[in-house]
Amino acid sequence: MRLPPDDHTLSPRTGCTRAHWEAAADGLLAAVEPYGAEGGALYHLPGDRVSWSGRLSDGLEGYARTLLLAAFRQDENALERYADGLAAGVSGVWPRIEDRGQPLVEAASIAFALRITRKQLWDRLDDTVRRRAAAWLGDALTAEPWPCNWELFPVTVGGFLQEIGYEPDASRKAIDRGLERIEEWYAGDGWYSDGPGRAFDYYNGWAMHLYPVLHAWLADDTRLLDLYGGRLSRHLEDYARLFGADGAPMRQGRSLTYRFATTAALWLGALTGRTPLSPGETRRLASGALRYFLDRGAVDSRGLLTLGWHGPDETVLQGYSGPASPYWASKGFLGLLLPADHPVWTATEEPGPAERTDALTPVAAPNWLLQSTRSDGLVRLHNHGSEDVRYDPHYTRLAYSTVTAPSASYDNSVIVGGDPSRTGIEPLGVGDGWAASRHLAGGGARVTSVVLAHGAAEVRAHRVVGTDPGTAVRVTGWTAPDGVRADILPAVGLTGDLTGVTGHAAGGGTLFVALVRLTAEPDPAPLEESVDVRINEAGDLEVCWRGGPELRVRFHDGGADVTASG
Repeated sequence: MRLPPDDHTLSPRTGCTRAHWEAAADGLLAAVEPYGAEGGALYHLPGDRVSWSGRLSDGLEGYARTLLLAAFRQDENALERYADGLAAGVSGVWPRIEDRGQPLVEAASIAFALRITRKQLWDRLDDTVRRRAAAWLGDALTAEPWPCNWELFPVTVGGFLQEIGYEPDASRKAIDRGLERIEEWYAGDGWYSDGPGRAFDYYNGWAMHLYPVLHAWLADDTRLLDLYGGRLSRHLEDYARLFGADGAPMRQGRSLTYRFATTAALWLGALTGRTPLSPGETRRLASGALRYFLDRGAVDSRGLLTLGWHGPDETVLQGYSGPASPYWASKGFLGLLLPADHPVWTATEEPGPAERTDALTPVAAPNWLLQSTRSDGLVRLHNHGSEDVRYDPHYTRLAYSTVTAPSASYDNSVIVGGDPSRTGIEPLGVGDGWAASRHLAGGGARVTSVVLAHGAAEVRAHRVVGTDPGTAVRVTGWTAPDGVRADILPAVGLTGDLTGVTGHAAGGGTLFVALVRLTAEPDPAPLEESVDVRINEAGDLEVCWRGGPELRVRFHDGGADVTASG
C-alpha cells in the first residue's frame, strides 16, 4: 500500500494526515475490486476459510463491508461499481435476511452506506432496483436479532427505510424496539455490555455507540443525540486510555481482526461534536492505530486485509470470521465524512493519555483498572468484571495490555489444582489504584482477587477457599514479546521464579500474593524495591508503595475491602 510522505509538522507523532487516510482507503478498495463476482453483488476474497454462515453469506459480507468504505471515501467510481452490485444482489443473488442470520448484519452496513451516499448512489438507481432493494432490506425490520449489538442492525436499516418512506410504521417500530432493548445493557458512565451478562469490549465503540449516535445524527433528532451523544462523550473519557503510545489498541475482547475499527468511536465523537477529546488528540489516537496495523503486516502483498491482528493470526478469530470479516475495519474511516478543513484534520497532533503521564484509572462499569506508564507508553487493563467464556481467552484473564497477547499457557491466571478456569466473575469494586473481584476456579474453589498498582508495578493478591488442603495453586503473570520485560516474584504463600510462582492451599482460606510487572523500560529498578508487602496482626494485607500510598486489604467471606492505611 502506497502512502504519501509523512508530515511531521502537522502530525509530529504519527506523520499521518487526511491524505494518508484517503490513500489507505483507496488502496483497500482497489485491492478488493478483482474479487467481485455475480455482477459485483459478492466479493469472494481468497483463502480457504469459510465462516459458519457459508460462502454465499461471506460473499455478501465482502460487498457490504467494502461498500461501507467506498461510502466513507465518497468515491464516485467505486460507488458506481457498488450500484451495479446492488442491482445484481437484489435481483436474486443475495440470501434473504432471516432470523439471527448474518445477512442481517450486512444489511445494516448496506443501509447506512446508502443513507450517507443517497445523492450519489440511491437517488440515481432505477426505480425497479430501488423497490427490490427496499424490499430486501425490509426483511430486517422483523428479523429476530441475537440479543447483543445485533439489536441495532434493524435500527440502522429502519432509519434508512424511514427516510425514503418505505413502510414507515414498521421502520419506526424496528427503531424503537432496538433502542429499547439496548437499555437493558447500559451499565452507566458510557459503557454497555454486549448483551446480557458482562461482555465489555470494543463492541461498545464500533457497535453499541456507533449505530444509535449515527442514527440520531442523521435523523437530526436532538433528543436522541443528546442522550446517546452524551453517553458517547463519557465513554471516550475512558476509551482514549485504551491506546498505547505506539498506537496499539488494547488486545482484549472478540472480533479483534477488525483492527482499526477501534477508531470509529473517536471519529464519531468528532463528527457529532460529542467528545471530550481535542481535535489533535482525536487524530493522533486514530492515526496511531491505523499506522500501528499498516506498519505490522495487516495488509498482505495483494493489498488485502488479512484474518488476524498484525498479519494472519487464527488465535483472534471466531467461527463467524470469514475472508471479508476484517473489512469491518472500514468503520475506522468514518472520519473521512468530516470535511478537509475540519479542525480534526487541520489541528496539530497532541499526545494521547498514555504519552502524557503515568495514570491509574478506575473504570467502574466493567470493573476495570487501567494502568499506563509514560516512560514506555504501555497500557495494562486489569480485568475484574468482564466475562464471556464463549470467546476465551480474550475475556477472562486477569489482565491484558497493548503489547501482549493471551497465551496458551494461561498468562495472568490463578490455576487451582491444575485447572485455569475463571468463571462467574463477580465485581467487588475499583478505586484509586486497585480493583477486586471474585470468581469460581478449578474444583469448585472460590477465589477473591485484588490487584494494587503503582507506576508499572502490581501487587496481586488471591484468597482461595473451598479446596482441599495441599491443592497446588499457581499464579502466573505476563507473557512478554521481544523488547518488553515481564517479572513475577513471590511475596506471600508462594515460591518460584520469573516463569511463575506456586503455593499450596491450607485449611479454610489461603492467601497468595505475588509482585508482578510489565515494562518496556530498558533498565528498570528491581521490582522488589518498589513496594513493601506484609501481613499485619489482624491478618490484613498491607501494601506500602515506595514514594506512593499505603493500602490495606481485608479479606472476608463477602470478598475484600481496600482502604488507605496511612
